Amino acid sequence: MTDPSETEIQQEPPQIRFLRRLVTTLTVAMIGGVLVIIALLVIRLSADDVPLPAEIALPPGIEAEAVTLGSDWIAIVSQEDSILIFDRSSGELRQTIQISY
Repeated sequence: MTDPSETEIQQEPPQIRFLRRLVTTLTVAMIGGVLVIIALLVIRLSADDVPLPAEIALPPGIEAEAVTLGSDWIAIVSQEDSILIFDRSSGELRQTIQISY
């Protein structure tokens, strides 16, 4: 004769079986997500940036207060309340924007 406690241990309720499958599925999904994030970080960090010009010549009397880099431009905010937009590859002045209050 079999021990009744043995049969209870061997047969698990359907909710426990579902929970075990759910946890296994979520574990596999988390591992896959972490691998995708690592791959994206490696790809993104190994990409070459657009080179900066060796120097940027500001117009006479202009002093830089802040610099912002864009994908193909460099913006310099001057102390004289103007924004100078330069080409990132050549360093040539593209546009000057006067800030008014």
